[in-house]
Amino acid sequence: MPPKGAKGGPAFLTTMTTPYFQKSRRIYVSGQLHPTVAVAIRQIEQSPTNYPDGTQSANPPVQVYDTSGPWGDPAITNLDIREGLPALRGSWILSRGDVSEYDGRTANPQDDGYLSRVHANKAKNGSGTFPGLKRRPLRAFAGHPVTQLWYARQGIITPEMEYIAIRENLGRSLDTSNSNGSHHPGEPFGARIPREITPEFVRSEVTRGRAIIPANVNHPEAEPMIIGRNFLVKINANIGNSAVASSIEEEVEKMRWATLWGADTVMDLSTGKNIHTTREWILRNSPVPIGTVPIYQALEKVGGRAEELTWEIYRDTLVEQAEQGVDYFTVHAGVLLRFVPLTAKRKTGIVSRGGSILAKWCLAHHQENFLYTHWDEICEIMAAYDVTFSIGDGLRPGSIADANDEAQFAELYAQGELTRRAWEHGVQVMNEGPGHIPMQMIKENMDKQLEWCHEAPFYTLGPLTTDIAPGYDHITSAIGAAMIGWYGTAMLCYVTPKEHLGLPNRDDVKQGVIAYKIAAHAADLAKGHPSAQYRDDAVSQARFEFRWEDQFNLSLDPETARNFHDATLPQESAKTAHFCSMCGPHFCSMKITEEVRKYAAETGASTDQAISTGLHQKAQEFATSGGEIYR
Repeated sequence: MPPKGAKGGPAFLTTMTTPYFQKSRRIYVSGQLHPTVAVAIRQIEQSPTNYPDGTQSANPPVQVYDTSGPWGDPAITNLDIREGLPALRGSWILSRGDVSEYDGRTANPQDDGYLSRVHANKAKNGSGTFPGLKRRPLRAFAGHPVTQLWYARQGIITPEMEYIAIRENLGRSLDTSNSNGSHHPGEPFGARIPREITPEFVRSEVTRGRAIIPANVNHPEAEPMIIGRNFLVKINANIGNSAVASSIEEEVEKMRWATLWGADTVMDLSTGKNIHTTREWILRNSPVPIGTVPIYQALEKVGGRAEELTWEIYRDTLVEQAEQGVDYFTVHAGVLLRFVPLTAKRKTGIVSRGGSILAKWCLAHHQENFLYTHWDEICEIMAAYDVTFSIGDGLRPGSIADANDEAQFAELYAQGELTRRAWEHGVQVMNEGPGHIPMQMIKENMDKQLEWCHEAPFYTLGPLTTDIAPGYDHITSAIGAAMIGWYGTAMLCYVTPKEHLGLPNRDDVKQGVIAYKIAAHAADLAKGHPSAQYRDDAVSQARFEFRWEDQFNLSLDPETARNFHDATLPQESAKTAHFCSMCGPHFCSMKITEEVRKYAAETGASTDQAISTGLHQKAQEFATSGGEIYR
């Protein structure tokens, strides 16, 4: 029985395109090195500018980075979540001739958290085996890794790399702000962002380990993307059920909702029942890379008893998830036995779920973390499927009182060793970071990560800059995220308003994504990313010219912008009015500026002369009206 979001179920799970982004369409830019590459970009149409003399001039469309996948293309009407998305990368993967199909492991009830098949088949247990295409899993067979890092080291520019180059160049050819001197130089803090992203530049950054392309050979539905500090700052959205909340259909809905609003990757952090099945539905319908924390599912397989975890159970879980197509794994291999006592004096101890699981195992057995001792074997699995490491920060601070302490930095230093060893196996790596860090201590984290982890991409949760705002931690963390993104963090993990309070719902997911899209974009502007200001300039021009619909449509969240405007001025005529409800018709600064320019044009005076005349006229009006400030 499929989740109730399939055809005939809630409308959101069958269509979710045009109502949210009006005057938009998905266009496709073809590759040159690889003819089968067609890069999806969202194009927003603009209305013309109207001049005082009655003439008009056209405004070009604005092209923006799009993560919604085929679900966001209003021209595609035959999608069904029961069938999943098309295998965009399928032919690219097979054409390389270095992977082979095999039968794979057999799914069992324990994968979904059930004791037996009888238990799983009970009426209210586990509904929804994915009914779509059952592909046999792929893995390397040619004696070498099948990772994007391995190809890059051989000098091979893959279709994924060309796709990314086109995607990252978005807007640069259309960005005219440089020509009039209004483009502000950034402070990149050592990042080297070229004027143009070429496929060769993508390859070289991956070769160096400064960038990663999460792209499991068993997730061909995903559109290629890159994470690295010399590229656009990316954001991740966390979803996933718990033992007390959510369902398969809710998590699939959250994934599609997050990618609609701009999530570059999604992590499925499910810890309740149906973990395997939920993940299958998400992967088959996800246009972005999917990450997981495999220790969560491994723990479910031993009934939640951390001390009963074994390498064999964990290894089986890695293979299970790699065969499904998970693109990156968070692996808490840096939580070493000798680091655990360093957390004893903390105000909030170990707050990472994965970190606490491994710490408990280490203490129960008084042995070194089995993820650390089996690191090379884990690398071999990752290399066979092109699963990327996200080396976990299990000892991250959970309060600003614990920020930048010995335990946190000891683990970060250990991540550097693990990064180097993974690279030796040809496996891609990014490093996870904190956490709760006050603003003045954020840059130290970035500086140490660059030095100790050899410039591998940094992936941080926030950081949250204060602990006083439960219910608003999407704001407290977006402040820190913007800062650390500016300093060089490549991907920001979102925080929702429900952080520390409960499992986020669909609306919370949107709030978190929008907050982090703002933070990432602010970081791109501060770094001086060549095309970052392009969209800002388009919004500013539309705002100044009172093109209200364009201003809505060009924004990150057109729905909210339109609703806020219409709450006080709902009339259709207000969409062309030269004021809003903030200042009214007589005190709009932009309207006054427009009138000054119109007066200057009509009289042949300079703008300065028009301003002087206008000020004199206003002074006379003030005196004539009685000279009272408030009347």
